[in-house]
Amino acid sequence: MADTKAVAQQIIDNVERVIVGKHATVQLAIVGLLCQGHLLIEDVPGVGKTMLAKSLARSIGCEFRRIQFTPDMLPSDVTGVRIFNQQTREFVYQPGPIHANIVLADEINRATPKTQAALLEAMEERQVTIDGETHKLDAPFMVLATQNPIEYEGTFPLPEAQLDRFLLRLRLGYPEAKDEIAILDSQQRVHPIDALSQVISTQELLAAQNDIRSIYVDVLVKSYIVEIVARTRKHADVYLGASPRGSLTLFRAAQARAALESRDYVIPDDIKALAPFGLAHRMIVSPSARIKDVDAETIIRDILASVPVPGGSVKPS
Repeated sequence: MADTKAVAQQIIDNVERVIVGKHATVQLAIVGLLCQGHLLIEDVPGVGKTMLAKSLARSIGCEFRRIQFTPDMLPSDVTGVRIFNQQTREFVYQPGPIHANIVLADEINRATPKTQAALLEAMEERQVTIDGETHKLDAPFMVLATQNPIEYEGTFPLPEAQLDRFLLRLRLGYPEAKDEIAILDSQQRVHPIDALSQVISTQELLAAQNDIRSIYVDVLVKSYIVEIVARTRKHADVYLGASPRGSLTLFRAAQARAALESRDYVIPDDIKALAPFGLAHRMIVSPSARIKDVDAETIIRDILASVPVPGGSVKPS
């Protein structure tokens, strides 16, 4: 796992030249990248959501596209469209902005459900279908979607089916005073994103993504994951619990986190660290719980406190 750790650390160090004082969030973003998953960044404007996506793309030398979602957007504005070629007298596929390696879906909840649904096939199957013709998306492929949790006027909340496609939900939050001063200093003359260069090759990233799948997960840890997810479905304050995709999220993300910690095995602490980010957005809190100001993160913490942590076992050689 030394190679995977080295690859991840190079990306983290590079991204943190732009994203200051948010090490935990950057690390979670790299977990998502290694898992070939998609991220939902829910935060107020101006905290660095776009810069995080751009920094990731530049660090791995991949193609970056930004899609600014608006209510009048059509699905073809995302996936592409077939146009008639006058010279060949045939319809030709014109790829949309979804054909990139890192795609920033900015303010995704401002688009209509029909346009939001255009992302579902791309996110889950790494392909788009236009007029019955399937077009594969190049690897690596990652969607970073953003939404403003404060401003709800003129927005269309993401349906559960689409929320379930996101590996993790992150929040950057406001920087601390010392970090904000460092941001002012770093951008006095030029933006640090302009000087950001590629630190790893696409092949190194693909190799790291493949390597994390071999990290050992003990059957006791697997049972721990399943028990946590199962309790989200039985909790009194939950109307709809996490799906089996939530279990798979914790399983895969824990493998990536173990690699970042220079381990070739997963421990329960990996699951506990990732559960709030991997499960909360997959749950629907009951109306009675919302009245009591109970949110999904609180419920996850309650579940983690009540589920017995498994003991150790010998890893097979």
